[in-house]
Amino acid sequence: MDAISSVPAPVNEPVYTYAPGTPERAAIVSELDALYNAKPVTFEGIYGAEKRPGSGHEIQVTMPSEHSHVLGVIKQTTADETRQAIDYALAIAPEWANTSLDDRAAIFLRAAELITGPYRAKMNAATMLGQGKTVQQAEIDSACEISDFLRFNVAYARQIYSDQPNNSATVWNRMDYRPLDGFVYAITPFNFTAIGGNLPTSPALMGNVVIWKPSVTQQFSASVFIDILEEAGLPRGVINILPGHGSEISSVALSHPSLAGIHFTGSTRTFQNLWAEVGANIRSYRSYPRIVGETGGKDFILAHPSADPQALITALVRGSFEYSGQKCSAASRSYIARSVWEKIKDQLIAETEALKLGDVRDLSNFTSALIDERAYNKLVAAIEKAKSEPDAEIIAGGTYDNSVGWYVRPTLVTSTNPANDVFTTEFFGPLLGIYVYEDSEYEQVIKLIDSTAAYALTGSIIANDRKAVDLATVGLRQAAGNFYINDKPTGAVVGQQPFGGGRASGTNDKAGSMWNLIRWVSPRAIKEALLPPKTIGYPHML
Repeated sequence: MDAISSVPAPVNEPVYTYAPGTPERAAIVSELDALYNAKPVTFEGIYGAEKRPGSGHEIQVTMPSEHSHVLGVIKQTTADETRQAIDYALAIAPEWANTSLDDRAAIFLRAAELITGPYRAKMNAATMLGQGKTVQQAEIDSACEISDFLRFNVAYARQIYSDQPNNSATVWNRMDYRPLDGFVYAITPFNFTAIGGNLPTSPALMGNVVIWKPSVTQQFSASVFIDILEEAGLPRGVINILPGHGSEISSVALSHPSLAGIHFTGSTRTFQNLWAEVGANIRSYRSYPRIVGETGGKDFILAHPSADPQALITALVRGSFEYSGQKCSAASRSYIARSVWEKIKDQLIAETEALKLGDVRDLSNFTSALIDERAYNKLVAAIEKAKSEPDAEIIAGGTYDNSVGWYVRPTLVTSTNPANDVFTTEFFGPLLGIYVYEDSEYEQVIKLIDSTAAYALTGSIIANDRKAVDLATVGLRQAAGNFYINDKPTGAVVGQQPFGGGRASGTNDKAGSMWNLIRWVSPRAIKEALLPPKTIGYPHML
């Protein structure tokens, strides 16, 4: 077909409320019950023409809120199986690269409709049980944000393809947006089903084949998603999912001559190790791999003396403790003017202590368990350390219990030492450090925030004084890739707040925008002479 199509205008998916009596509440309760009571499944790899379990050691996938309950079993993908998957992907790469954007886009647009329609409850329930999210957090993630990525990315892809060079007399210039020369390695985290979906599909939309290694603790929802992609028409071999821990898979993928790119979200240390390994192998690659990564954050909330107390309390509690602080954008350090602190302290403590914590199947809970034992132990150690420090005080929470699930109470820690670990170290859990500053020290505190942590992902300013807002906006310009004014520093919406940060937080390639998608193409300029010159000499030679 020669039609120059226009893609459907993307609109953000409405967030369902799951209030009592709503049809979505009945649907999610039913699906949670069905998945919880189902027999444990074997999570298979998908590469080439078939699904197949790995042949390595077994890894149990359990519920964070009830860690004795096994959802399924992974058999580790081996190095040999990884090589097979890469071979299958490269074999199909030319055919997929030559598939039109319209045909590629149709697959992902259909997947979005399947997710928000017949599979909405299953996607959300898998995320809740497997990743410990409440229904609200699952809905905004595995129903809304993932479908937003799929729809908006199609529109951004069309925008990129439409960007064409100027022409001159007798010359027709075109830009060919080729996929990268090789395969993209997507490594995705536990905490967002939407990130798990976006990292492999955004390169695939642009014509690339992908090796996808999801987090073991996100494998449940990842398996539901890959089945949806197949139902939407994605050919086998385009996105190849390899279950298991990353070491064996990465050892093959990172040393392969056809590695063309890495799309990563995870820890800063892991990302730095990946980058170092690519550097060590740089002479062996066919091309220079594109490296796109979003890592950690030590995200802040700054409260000016003019801050609205209720807005500040809401930002602190929601921004720090939704999903038990396991968002890379979650607030974990706050700087509050003393006059405001005196107004909010008692209510903030009361609101934090009142937060209901428990099993995700109880929809009255505000948050649930941490993802696994490793995360639990890390938070317990941080809390115990804070209890022992003379310059710190736990004023809310500080308790934990792993008898049923990996539960840590939302915890507030005040400290008079702005260099305390609660302000500098990423713990990735429900632990908020609070530094109370004198009202007159506002400008110095801006400098303190900018220089304290290695990260630069998200941050917010709560203030009604416009000059104070402007001072923070300028003074913290490099301290956060996503900056919020009078709001919590979490909840970036695709198409509205493209997401990513700098410094130790990543490459800031802005997921949910054309800036991310453009990393997955290799432009080729084409010049066609409509009237080719037929003389060799030039006028000055006469």
